[in-house]
Amino acid sequence: MHFVDAKTLLTGSGGRYGMNIYRGCTHGCIYCDSRSKCYQFTHPFEDIEVKRNAPQLLEAALKSKRHRCMIGTGSMSDPYMHCEEELRLTQRCLEIILNYGFGAAIQTKSDRILRDIDLLDEINRTARCVVQMTLTTYDDDLCGILEPNVCSTKRRIEVLREMRERGIPTVVWLTPVLPYINDTVENITAILNECVKAGVRGVIDFGMGLTLREGDREYYYAALDKNFPGLKKRYVKQYGNAYELPSPNAKELKQVFQETCRKNGILSSPEDCFRFIGEFPEKYPQISIFDS
Repeated sequence: MHFVDAKTLLTGSGGRYGMNIYRGCTHGCIYCDSRSKCYQFTHPFEDIEVKRNAPQLLEAALKSKRHRCMIGTGSMSDPYMHCEEELRLTQRCLEIILNYGFGAAIQTKSDRILRDIDLLDEINRTARCVVQMTLTTYDDDLCGILEPNVCSTKRRIEVLREMRERGIPTVVWLTPVLPYINDTVENITAILNECVKAGVRGVIDFGMGLTLREGDREYYYAALDKNFPGLKKRYVKQYGNAYELPSPNAKELKQVFQETCRKNGILSSPEDCFRFIGEFPEKYPQISIFDS
């Protein structure tokens, strides 16, 4: 990893703000869109760029905002990857969010988030906290191939259950669904059943498929050659260089997904899920210009 002094941290406007404390990732997921060339990485993806002044930038930004809202993190790089164990920058930023009365919306694949569960609990009691967990593959052996350097799906389900016990709402990202790999009714059903048991509030799906762009595509195809010999040829024949690669089973999988969510009162459209994630409770007073 390497350290930089960033000029800004928060992005967004209109009461929707996000931050990426780290840039790059060490989880090694074979399908990661963040590897795409459009994001203009100037360093190897696994050489994590650390914004060492992130807490200072966040505090300065929150001091200047009159209206409290949710602060999101994890959309590009997981805030709980390996280096967070030592650096604790995510933890420090959450402490600042708590101190200034803002909410937190965290997206991760890692059980390291449990280290901060007391902090998340306090944020949720004083404002609001939503934890988002990515689940793609119920079978842990297959999960270890697709997402090799992160905790197993079963462990992530345990995280969801611990959040439920604390009353912290959760949303699951059921994406991507990889054609000919994890795009089975058995896989999707098993994950959804665990979401029901864990009291998940919403599940995000983008059409039961995968997206590939330049940079991401090459890495993914190299992983197919290594772990699923012959499958790359099938992909190229069916999808060419398309950006969207829907599963051949997408219609059936979508029906299973929507029916399970409907029966169990789970939000199932991305719009409804994002609205839920971004909601900040009006019962908490806004910051006055006369506040010190």
